[in-house]
Amino acid sequence: MKPQHCVLTLSQPHCFGELVTSLTDAIRRRGPWSLPNLLTYGRILAIPALVGLLFWPRDDWVRWIALGVYVVAAVTDYLDGWIARAWSQQSAIGRMLDPIADKLLVCALLLMLVHTETIKGWAIWAAIVILCREILVSGLREFLAELKVSVPVSKVAKWKTTAQLLALGFLVAGPAGDKVLPGNTTIGIVMLWIAAGLTIYTGWDYFNAGIRHLVEEDERQS
Repeated sequence: MKPQHCVLTLSQPHCFGELVTSLTDAIRRRGPWSLPNLLTYGRILAIPALVGLLFWPRDDWVRWIALGVYVVAAVTDYLDGWIARAWSQQSAIGRMLDPIADKLLVCALLLMLVHTETIKGWAIWAAIVILCREILVSGLREFLAELKVSVPVSKVAKWKTTAQLLALGFLVAGPAGDKVLPGNTTIGIVMLWIAAGLTIYTGWDYFNAGIRHLVEEDERQS
């Protein structure tokens, strides 16, 4: 029976089952249009939306919309990897784009939060540390990939990511959040500093790993 006819006869159990099966197969399909990759694409598309919204940082309703977009984007950061593993939908494009999407989101938000003066004064140094670490890690990963060496994500790196995501959430809400939760921005700044501290620690780990493999590679070639 054709799917078009099934739409008109959902009361028939076998027909409804066909539609459910077709929908499940579509969701679980592999390739560039798999569900995990679509979630990653959505996270990338959320970046210009957040940047545009934060050009009007003094309007509370804009802050709340920006927070909503950010929360959805942050949730997809967890979901895309979980779904890819659970449904065996890992792909080369997903492995490439997932960390890129994360770094673009973090870097764009940090720049806009400095622009809106939600991050200001000494706290800008915390943002600079995080930005520099992202550039350092990206460069090291590219170098290590040429040597076919992978660097596993440590538990501390996961703590850093969690602290960073929470900090950005509080800071995106910013002054609008202060009206609901007194000290909201201060909480975000404190968590940003915590993330920056963990960033230095994990960045040093990545740097040590990169230098070790660099020395080994030079020794093999000499």
